Amino acid sequence: MIFLTGPTASGKTALALALAREFPLEIINADAMQLYIGMDIGTAKPDAHTRQQVPHHLLDVVTPDDPFSAGRYQQAAEKCIRDCQSRGRIPLFVGGTGLYLRVVEEGLAPTPPMDQAILENLRHDGERLGWPVLHARLAQCDPEGAARLTPADGQRILRALAVRLTTGHPLAWWQAQQQSPGRRVLKLALDCERQALYQRINHRFEGMMEQGLLEEAASLLRLGYHRELPAMKAVGYRQLFGYLDGTRSLTECVEEAKKASRHYAKRQWTWLRGQANLFRIVGGEQALDSSISRINHFLQDMVE
Repeated sequence: MIFLTGPTASGKTALALALAREFPLEIINADAMQLYIGMDIGTAKPDAHTRQQVPHHLLDVVTPDDPFSAGRYQQAAEKCIRDCQSRGRIPLFVGGTGLYLRVVEEGLAPTPPMDQAILENLRHDGERLGWPVLHARLAQCDPEGAARLTPADGQRILRALAVRLTTGHPLAWWQAQQQSPGRRVLKLALDCERQALYQRINHRFEGMMEQGLLEEAASLLRLGYHRELPAMKAVGYRQLFGYLDGTRSLTECVEEAKKASRHYAKRQWTWLRGQANLFRIVGGEQALDSSISRINHFLQDMVE
């Protein structure tokens, strides 16, 4: 398999199409927001013409009121992988949702059981005594788990304590039980100079507004999708809802959306820096040549 990732607006879609003209690839979406029907402009979803050029998978899978977990994504991705390989095609995962790429490459740890009575008692204690108190309890029975959490991170403290008390094993033990599919994966990441990317992000959002993003956001509200749904908190949509409900000016909302997109790109950069065996491809005219070279080496290694 091949992963093509990178920060938002870095040019992943264009590069993926160019690579599909060079290799027998089919594209599998690895962007969490592009799974949702009706969220097209704001997620930079490939349009109909683009999809006609090369087979695309896992676009427009569910409605915005149907949250898509990492487990569901893994199951859907596994089917796409089998289907692609049965046709002699190479699955090319394209997107910036790191969690989705991770579960495809590494598998998903089994869900540890949690006793509901224990969970509710811990929740009550956390709300009554404060989460720092429960964080101290976690430090006594799972010091490594507590070290990874802040005393204010109530939801994760609750889960870690409930798992430890229910099963006798810390959460990290359960996470270590995941079974890797054992596949060879070539991981490519588009990279570019930060200020240039920020300019691209700003320009792209302006283009989205010209294409009708405001009307797309309004249509989601008219269809009855509550703005507290995870999908409706996507960057761009969330900010424009402030204008649609009359609490902010359009100029303010657009600037906030651009800023949120830049912050999202920064978080993606942080995630990419922590990835092993990742080949960075500098954007621009050389990106295609560099990617082709890497893929050729990868395929040659597979043959050998």
